[in-house]
Amino acid sequence: MSEIAKQMRSRRQRWAEPGSGHDRIVAIMQAGLPMAIGVLAAFLVMAPLFKGGDVSFLLAKDKVDVAKERLKIQSATYRGEDDKGRAFTLVAGQAVQKSSAEPVVRMKDLAAQIQLSDGPARLVAQQGRYDMDSQKVKIEGPIKFRAADGYQLDTRDATVDLRTRTMKSDSPVSGRTPLGTFSGDELSADLEKRIIRIDGNAHLRIVPKQANRR
Repeated sequence: MSEIAKQMRSRRQRWAEPGSGHDRIVAIMQAGLPMAIGVLAAFLVMAPLFKGGDVSFLLAKDKVDVAKERLKIQSATYRGEDDKGRAFTLVAGQAVQKSSAEPVVRMKDLAAQIQLSDGPARLVAQQGRYDMDSQKVKIEGPIKFRAADGYQLDTRDATVDLRTRTMKSDSPVSGRTPLGTFSGDELSADLEKRIIRIDGNAHLRIVPKQANRR
């Protein structure tokens, strides 16, 4: 080995000896690097708070308050079939379902389009509750039923079964048909056959001209 090589090797050995400059630099870095990383991490966390911009948070869903109304939809549409496989459509200006476990939807400004043997018919109401399992609509307030042949039925506060095309009310009702006006304690109607049955205190006022036209 040449003299120059021996000198360079001797310098490297002295540099690596305990207590040398190299040893002191390693010791400083062991203590300083973790501190520098901690300061940098704290700066990255706090920096968005001083910029006035958007701040994102990750929240555990089991610690967040759940809204009382699970689902609220504007202009909702529901579709189904009756017992004969004929389609019907139920449209609402607003629909609210409080829980996914509850199949009842609260509706406002609702309209049902149903298919009868002699053509389509339309039922309109201000508000009601639609049970998606039974396909029944419990309507609160006025109800207007219009068939393709011009048949009209106006009543209020009744339950419409979209599956069987029937209407029923267990509370006092009054209404209008092409024959005239009616009232009674209970109502059951077959919308397909145009048959209305009134039970209890039944009153019917027939308009002769309208009856003759029918």
